[in-house]
Amino acid sequence: MAKNRANARRQPRSQPKPQGRSGGNRFFRFILLAPVRRLILTVIFLGLLIWHWTTVTTWVSSVWDGTLDLFGWGLFFLFLAFGFIIGVVWGRRVLSVIYHWNQWLGGVVFVFTVWGILAFFGLGGSFGDGIIGGADFAGGLRLFGLVILGIILVTPGFCWRLVTRFLGWIGVQLRKRPEPGEVTYIEPTSIDEPLQPAVMALQPPLTREPGAEGETPVLTPTPGQQELRQVAQEVWKKYGESPSLVTVDGWRLPPIDILDNIPEVEFGQADNMQRARLIEEALASYGVAAKVVQINAGPTVTQFGVEPGWDRKMKEVKERDKDGNVKVRLEEVSKTRVKVERITSLSNDLALALAAPSIRIEAPVPGKSLVGIEVPNTIYGLVSLRGVVETSVFQKIKAKTKLSLALGKGAGGEAVAADLSRMPHLLIAGATGSGKTVCLNSIICCLLLHTSPNDVRFIMIDPKRVELTTFNSIPHLAAPVIVDTHKALSTLRWLNQEMDKRYQKLVGAGARNIEGYNKSKGGDERLPYLVLVIDELADVMMAGFDEVEHVLCRLAQLARATGIHLIVATQRPSVDVVTGLIKANFPTRISFAVTSQVDSRTILDMGGAEKLLGRGDMLYMPTEASKPKRLQGCYVSDAERERLVYFWGSQQKEEAASLKIEDIATPTVPGRGTFPPDPLLEAARQLAQEHKHISTSFLQRRLRIGYPRAARIMEQLEEEEQG
Repeated sequence: MAKNRANARRQPRSQPKPQGRSGGNRFFRFILLAPVRRLILTVIFLGLLIWHWTTVTTWVSSVWDGTLDLFGWGLFFLFLAFGFIIGVVWGRRVLSVIYHWNQWLGGVVFVFTVWGILAFFGLGGSFGDGIIGGADFAGGLRLFGLVILGIILVTPGFCWRLVTRFLGWIGVQLRKRPEPGEVTYIEPTSIDEPLQPAVMALQPPLTREPGAEGETPVLTPTPGQQELRQVAQEVWKKYGESPSLVTVDGWRLPPIDILDNIPEVEFGQADNMQRARLIEEALASYGVAAKVVQINAGPTVTQFGVEPGWDRKMKEVKERDKDGNVKVRLEEVSKTRVKVERITSLSNDLALALAAPSIRIEAPVPGKSLVGIEVPNTIYGLVSLRGVVETSVFQKIKAKTKLSLALGKGAGGEAVAADLSRMPHLLIAGATGSGKTVCLNSIICCLLLHTSPNDVRFIMIDPKRVELTTFNSIPHLAAPVIVDTHKALSTLRWLNQEMDKRYQKLVGAGARNIEGYNKSKGGDERLPYLVLVIDELADVMMAGFDEVEHVLCRLAQLARATGIHLIVATQRPSVDVVTGLIKANFPTRISFAVTSQVDSRTILDMGGAEKLLGRGDMLYMPTEASKPKRLQGCYVSDAERERLVYFWGSQQKEEAASLKIEDIATPTVPGRGTFPPDPLLEAARQLAQEHKHISTSFLQRRLRIGYPRAARIMEQLEEEEQG
């Protein structure tokens, strides 16, 4: 009984249902339904429209007639524009329109042009009449101007190139041919022939034409020599006779105007923004949160600075609201930075998304908390030597040293220059056609631009015989360009002896290096810098591997203080050419495009050079850097190089001092079967005279030397006895 009473208490009392209200509530709920409301409003609108049909039609007719009189058939363009705006907003493509604003604006100009053409036939309305101003010749000129403006807006790059070519053609037509002067240039017929002075009296080069018997032969100038004389006269009259030239020790330095001023290619910001968006979308599709925060446009590649995002770990938290409903809320547990390896492993996927041949990822960018993604540009820019020389970066280095080099521009467009005396030697490698010879030419031309022969002298070895022989007439050469590999070995021996002689001079003067020695000297007593340029190291190594490696390593180790610097290039960066000793003594290296990652590791001790684009694209590894820097090397045209050669050749004072290579025929460094004279050889001769039989161990005991040295002395004594 007690249990039944408790259950009865727990059951809620049933409340009586309200009567008389259920039917009204259902009616109002039916009216408030969305379809019913729309149907009622439609019926009301149609009723009002039918009721005032006459008034509405009269108003629409007047508005249509006024609009048609104002816009004419151009009203169709307004409908298209209205539909286009709705489509852009609906499709969320506002950013695309903003990126290509110039092309869309050009399209609007073309629409106005068509509208003006309709106005010529009376179909453009008042607006079309306002565009042309009148159906006469002036109106036609306005339409023509609109067409030109539209073409410029749609294709600005093509129009700019067209204008520059036209102005260049006008400049060529207006250029005056030089008149005969008093300066000519004579190039030696062979590399072994001494250089002859180039400042000569005006005597046209002549050839003999056979005449009749008993008559004097007719002398006429040859076309090739006449053209050479004309070029030399033109260069000297244009650049060499200016009173504003800088004169150093009686030598006139060439002006900067002797180099071409090549305009830089400007890349559209819209294209870079589009590629940045593609990079972000590609990384997001692979689950990598990242954002492009920096865009550095360079001449060959554009570097996109990507900031890694956060990997967030979330957990679901279930909660009940006031009504008792269960809601799920995400709560952040932890967050960590995206690992750099996750971005670098997607290099091929990013190249596919960007439709690029190859991309290079620099992770991280030195000095920045960013990952650099270097994407090739669709149009390659050209880095001129003049464009880098005129920058403040190069001028600061030039004010400190005479061996300043303009190397090129980085991936972000910044100029890069270096000091050869701080390198102190440079090793250049790369495949055929990648830009090594152009780099050598730009380095030589850069030194010719601001140094005199009293400051810098060159020794050039060119086994190819065609690359460096064009510099044969400059007074900076210590000897004509060497093309014979055996003569190159003798030159390396002479340079080794020259280094020892300079060290003796430094010791006698109490100086530590060439800078300290030259401070106390003047005129011809100063020691010039000696720069050895080898265009192909592999050919020289084949002539004498052990000797070349030994001499190069000794020069690289000791020659810095004496002002001797080496610039060595090779197209075969293998371990039998670029040996471990050579790499250890050439800390500064430049690698152009190579064929495999093995070659890249040989020259740079890391990969990356196999992904370069060629045509001057290089990786520059300075002494103080742990990672190479990507550069676009300076380009020097043949015309610029010839102008520099003609400029220096036209003011040549005296015959360049030639090296007496024939006097250095015997090797002075250890080779195969030959040894330098030992200081203890004379003492060993005295022991051999005093004792009938001597041995290697006997020389060890008496001279107190090791076995290898005693064996070498013993072999030399035996050779003397046999001789």
